Amino acid sequence: MELSLLIGIAAFAFVTSVTPGPNNMMLLASGAQFGFTRTLPHMIGIVIGVAMLLFCVLLGLGALFTLYPSLYSVLNVAGSAYLLWLSWKIASGPVAAISEDDDTDSQPLRWWQAALFQFVNPKAWMMALGSVSTFSLPGDEYVLSGAMIMLAFAAIGFPAISVWAGAGAKLRDWLNSPKRRRGFNLTMGAATAATLLLIVDF
Repeated sequence: MELSLLIGIAAFAFVTSVTPGPNNMMLLASGAQFGFTRTLPHMIGIVIGVAMLLFCVLLGLGALFTLYPSLYSVLNVAGSAYLLWLSWKIASGPVAAISEDDDTDSQPLRWWQAALFQFVNPKAWMMALGSVSTFSLPGDEYVLSGAMIMLAFAAIGFPAISVWAGAGAKLRDWLNSPKRRRGFNLTMGAATAATLLLIVDF
């Protein structure tokens, strides 16, 4: 494989992973709510879910969208509905001071929940379909190029999304009053919902 192709894959993985989207808005909110360490399973789940999605696309699942374009509309509707539900959960999150609600029933997203979310996350599908259609090579190099795409998203995607969880964790000390936390929750819920405007083709 040419070096230019590897650089292209790495750049695509970084840009699409670090830019705002449902995953990163949720990680920012989770980092502020639960801290960086407790958000780690969420981040690991995203990486696993993206890898699973890429693998499915490489196996040919992405071709179904070409054969049946209406499937993409179904994905958009299902993904949008679930994302709006998650946005509401973020917006209506606990508003007590951090030290007062650490023992509540509120829990960060589990790794398997974050992994499965990628299959209804329109941005994740755009990343998977875009990377495979652009950077996979035909013939004997298809498997190797596909493996490099998956490796790039795992190796580069994890530190890229960690920035958002880390930024949220830095806000924990500032969110020391119910008023600030309520405002933050509402803002993050609205921002998560607003990502639909960037990634869904209405």
